[in-house]
Amino acid sequence: MRKTAHSITRAIAAAALFLCAGSAITGSAQDKSQDTLVLRAARMFDATSERMRTDAVVVVQAGRIVGVGRDAAIPDDARTIDLGDATLLPGFIDVHSHLTLEPDENYYRKSLNELMRNPTEMAFYAGANARRTLEAGFTTVRHVGAREFIDVGLRNAITANLTPGPRILAAGNAITATGGSCDRAPYPAQRVAPLTPREGVCTGADQCREAVRNQIKWGADVIKVCASGGVLSYDPVDVPQFTPAELNAAIGEAHHWGRKVAAHSHGDTASRLAIEAGVDSIEHGSFLSEDTLKRMKAKGVFLVPTFMALDWVKTNADTYPSNIAEKARVAAAAHTGMFKTALRLGVPIALGTDATVRPDGHGRNAMEFSLMVNAGMPPAAALLAGTSNAARLLGLDAEIGTLSVGKSADIVAVPGNPIADIRVTEKPLFVMQRGRVIRQGGQSLLR
Repeated sequence: MRKTAHSITRAIAAAALFLCAGSAITGSAQDKSQDTLVLRAARMFDATSERMRTDAVVVVQAGRIVGVGRDAAIPDDARTIDLGDATLLPGFIDVHSHLTLEPDENYYRKSLNELMRNPTEMAFYAGANARRTLEAGFTTVRHVGAREFIDVGLRNAITANLTPGPRILAAGNAITATGGSCDRAPYPAQRVAPLTPREGVCTGADQCREAVRNQIKWGADVIKVCASGGVLSYDPVDVPQFTPAELNAAIGEAHHWGRKVAAHSHGDTASRLAIEAGVDSIEHGSFLSEDTLKRMKAKGVFLVPTFMALDWVKTNADTYPSNIAEKARVAAAAHTGMFKTALRLGVPIALGTDATVRPDGHGRNAMEFSLMVNAGMPPAAALLAGTSNAARLLGLDAEIGTLSVGKSADIVAVPGNPIADIRVTEKPLFVMQRGRVIRQGGQSLLR
């Protein structure tokens, strides 16, 4: 991952330091990370294809995969872990994560907590969510939006081994139009100060370019643009919120600095504008038309469907304010049909959960596999969406995403055969991140 720990505010540094007091990887996991370790199981899904392999052997040394399959050379002093009737897979990847947000089934309490908690307190919640996500087998996440650059601080703390968590690509603040879906609710301005371009809110091409530069200045690896309205926000769900000039400025600036761009977008017109401006992925995509999906395929733009979020708001719509409940029902009703069309057309798809929408979301990210399969995606294709496809979207496919020689030793083992029963992805027996054993025998090794 690109190192982008640029000059960060004192608040971020303090948040990272406070995270030191949280959970840490056990000494045994750290001390043995340099050993040669051989993992064996009944089968292996290496994510280089949709094929399940029976030569399930992976050799790990110094945090890297050094051998795979029947031809792998095994040193005499290697330590072996035989996982039995299980399947080895690459570490799972969630490309739509919000670790810094705490789930809550009460919409009003959640809104109040997000307003009242200070950055240090939020950093503690983020650290706990990161731990749960890693223990669930998700060794990498793309973090698409956080206030106060807490995701940048969390990323840095994890990289420095101060606290356990997945590899993070951080976005900082989402880029949003004034009054848009990623802006604050319309609190009285004399009580809650409006957000600024530094905090992602912008009007006009120049401000949008400035907002992107600010995220990069304070450490963003990726840029998120809120192109349309949202379900849980106060605006119409499908209305475009940026002009073509604003999108061109924001996305073009991000690409100029070598950052990929994810676009939150439910609406078809908003998505089409973002696609034409060069966006790398469309998040949610509830109302995408067949023509827009064809354009995505032609340009290699990924769809990140986030079923976990829409499934929750659909089945619990009555717990939300009436205007949000109505948007949830309409978006959910369109979403599955859109997804089936995307599958038929062969649009590239990556797994993303938006897990924070569910009260139990962090640590249950693998539900997304099952929800995609329930909507018509073949199990093997769903596994690729959460491994090699996701790595390709993130631009990390040379480092992660497959069980291949030379890649980071991010490895998961699940009971049985996930192609026969995709739900086993929700019960990892074994998790390894960068050669460190995080979970073994179904038990966490984090203290």
